[in-house]
Amino acid sequence: MPSFRSAASQAAYAVRTLAAHGQPRHGNAGDGKIHSLGTERNYEQALKGVAEFIQARKLGGDLRGLSREIALAYLEARSQEVGQKALDMDRQAMQAVLGGDKLPAVKSEIGQILASRAYTPAQIRLVSEAQSTRHRLATLIAADAGLRAHELLTLRPAADRPADTHRTFREDRFAGRGDVAVYTVKGKGGLCREVALDRALADRLEAIRLPQPRTVYDRGIRHEQHYDIGGGKPWSDRFGQAAKRALGWSEGAHGLRHSYAQSRMDALQGSGRNYHDALEIVSQEMGHFRADITEVYLR
Repeated sequence: MPSFRSAASQAAYAVRTLAAHGQPRHGNAGDGKIHSLGTERNYEQALKGVAEFIQARKLGGDLRGLSREIALAYLEARSQEVGQKALDMDRQAMQAVLGGDKLPAVKSEIGQILASRAYTPAQIRLVSEAQSTRHRLATLIAADAGLRAHELLTLRPAADRPADTHRTFREDRFAGRGDVAVYTVKGKGGLCREVALDRALADRLEAIRLPQPRTVYDRGIRHEQHYDIGGGKPWSDRFGQAAKRALGWSEGAHGLRHSYAQSRMDALQGSGRNYHDALEIVSQEMGHFRADITEVYLR
């Protein structure tokens, strides 16, 4: 049942139940309580954001009903909005509410964006050729559809799993992509969006569809995988190793999203679309919905 209390009041109440004023931190480490006024303020601000997330997505209840699944979805969504320090504070605050249920560290996409750079098509081909078969196909698919590492694990045909309807998507996404197959992936915060995949790559993917889906965990997050393809941290790690073998350097697997953003912007503007429209299309294709994030990929 939805809460009628404001997000701010929910956060303030949650922090009051965790506060241990007058008790020194020394000797009480690991008790799950807040012993610092500074930490109390930080947790309250962090939990206000969590409560707003629960309300906005109509997840029901309030902070008292916070679950591990909701916490992980919030961290994934926040990872494309804030830096690592703020993201870690959110995680620590939610862990306190969950009573010690340890949440996995989630990397800030802001940090990945600033650290990564685009690969050329020739460089992507060289890296893929230095990989095993299943990781090679994953690399080509990630580059072609602009996918995050964990999204490779969530690929499904759009006919089998439609995109979420609580977001408004532009009808002209994938303009100029040619012969493509439309799939959906689960992105940051659990958002299910459509992605376009070159028909030849889609045919190769369908050839390795699993007889039954399997459960995989990546960085502590559960995914249901339908194809025998690389993805998540293992693929990302192998990509970096292959890049160093093939190129002598690596900008990380996230650099493939830089490549996608830049090539799509070039193609859309080259076909006559203005910068604003092209940026909005690419932002939605990449699962951002914030043009200012996508713009960082264009540097």
